[in-house]
Amino acid sequence: MATDVDRLLPGEDAEALLGLARSIAREKLAPQVDGMEERAEFPAEAYAVLGRAGLLSLPFAESYGGADQPYEVYLQVVEELAAVWPSVAVGASVHTLTATVVAGNASEEQCGRWLPRMLSGGWLGAYCLSEPQAGSDVSAIATRATREGDDYVLTGTKQWISNGSHADYYIVFARTGPDPKRGLSAFIVPGDTPGLAFGAPERKLGLHCDVTTQVVLDGARVPAADRVGAEGDGMRVALSALDAGRLGIAAVATGIAQAALEHAVAYAGERHQFGRPIGEFQGLQFLLADMGAEVERARATYLHAARLKDAGRPFSRQASIAKVTASDAAMRVTTDAVQVLGGNGYTRDYPVERLFRDAKITQIFEGTNQIQRMVIGRDLLR
Repeated sequence: MATDVDRLLPGEDAEALLGLARSIAREKLAPQVDGMEERAEFPAEAYAVLGRAGLLSLPFAESYGGADQPYEVYLQVVEELAAVWPSVAVGASVHTLTATVVAGNASEEQCGRWLPRMLSGGWLGAYCLSEPQAGSDVSAIATRATREGDDYVLTGTKQWISNGSHADYYIVFARTGPDPKRGLSAFIVPGDTPGLAFGAPERKLGLHCDVTTQVVLDGARVPAADRVGAEGDGMRVALSALDAGRLGIAAVATGIAQAALEHAVAYAGERHQFGRPIGEFQGLQFLLADMGAEVERARATYLHAARLKDAGRPFSRQASIAKVTASDAAMRVTTDAVQVLGGNGYTRDYPVERLFRDAKITQIFEGTNQIQRMVIGRDLLR
């Protein structure tokens, strides 16, 4: 079924990395997907495989154990993973988001202490920003971090945390002051910290192997040396990292759409009605053509934003555009893929049903698409 995407890559190293990611996804991950998604199991071994292959450290400096690859290459690796196992691609993107917070905001000493472990694949991260009453409105965060000598004591509840209860460390945003925007700070909290507990996994529509829980902090004591960035700088840290994280979700959404398109094209060539393959009917060809255009458009938007980021240029608006474009495309393409397969597409015997369920969340997390449109509009009017 799988068709290799015609990619324009920056060099032979990138070609080799994409080939490695594709091979691992299809040979090692694909055989596990259906069973593990049905059982909603956390794919710990999948992350270990990716870590050993060096695919969890691509866009970071070699001096800390990264591969020093452009962001456009990393995102295309994420897309390849998502085309086979969206849950794992999301978990890898979230992990990269946590390392991005450290690489972009921590001191040199902190980077040397934390990043080699984060990038080795042996230490999986989670990003703790949202709360029950603070989703799109980050300024409403209520989790508190109270300074006590050389420590902070963290108390509060985080919501919708991917890798929750399975991560080795948590990047936690907590309130250190009353100002809604300048009163937040970021901390790295190891998973074995006393006072750290977890809710039951959420029962979700899709991405069943992306285990998502509440993270509960009840007097969790964190050394002040484990604060990331200056006190009160948490809002800037969170939002700057989310620009990069939104590109990860755009790549995931594009991978989901690509997989749905490939399944639909294959089915249209095999399924016969009225004495010929259904793909020979113009009505279906036009549907497939629109699906193909959606996928190409999604890929182009995230690659443009990534290339701006790689060039050191502002890319916040383009990241939001990529997230909106790719996630909306994933929803439309998976919906149409179910239609192409007809009744079969509505059953769990065919993967487009799962891809349809997995696609929906890409329009919601890392900032809803309504929030992305606000970001885009405000930037245009600035």
